[in-house]
Amino acid sequence: MSYVWTFLVGGAICVIGQLLIDYTALTPARILTGYVVAGVVLSAVGLYDPLVEFAGAGASVPLLGFGHLLAQGVVSAVDEIGLPGIFTGGLTAAAGGIAASLVFGVLAALVGKSHDQS
Repeated sequence: MSYVWTFLVGGAICVIGQLLIDYTALTPARILTGYVVAGVVLSAVGLYDPLVEFAGAGASVPLLGFGHLLAQGVVSAVDEIGLPGIFTGGLTAAAGGIAASLVFGVLAALVGKSHDQS
């Protein structure tokens, strides 16, 4: 049954994004940013962890999960080093994912062939 909930929650998150693309004037960049901020907000009000416990990987999709990771990194860093943790915690917690995305982006650029869009 957990696979069903994972599929339904993850699918609902994707459907919301697709509806925002299709029926609003929001750009994909704004929708992406909105999902990251939603992950931060869900984490801040304590709803993200119960959602992940309920839906598993379906709720920890990359954008919401990235927002949660940033929020938890800030909380952890503030507990450890105080106020400067506000500025360093999020990036410290997400450094591995950010580095991986840059490395794979460069590899994709090396393998792919660029051309002008028309």
